Amino acid sequence: MTTISEIKAMLHLTHDTEQLARRLAARVGRKPEDLIRAALEREAKALGVSDELPAKRRMTAAEMLAFGKKVAARPVLDPRSPQEIADDLNAL
Repeated sequence: MTTISEIKAMLHLTHDTEQLARRLAARVGRKPEDLIRAALEREAKALGVSDELPAKRRMTAAEMLAFGKKVAARPVLDPRSPQEIADDLNAL
């Protein structure tokens, strides 16, 4: 049973659009709603408005080395040794 809030949330498609979705769905054996959703997700992804997180990509060795050089080139903000810093933190 459809609720009033679901009715208000529905989109109203033109007759032509609905018929196209139904013909395509019948051809591929899927529900029209699934095809519309998939098409909207592809469009959102192409335009960069997708909610899903971008696919993670592993860094290459060359990228890791370049990142290391970039970090090493930054100025040293605390000239103390790591042990001196740890000792000071433990003293708190």
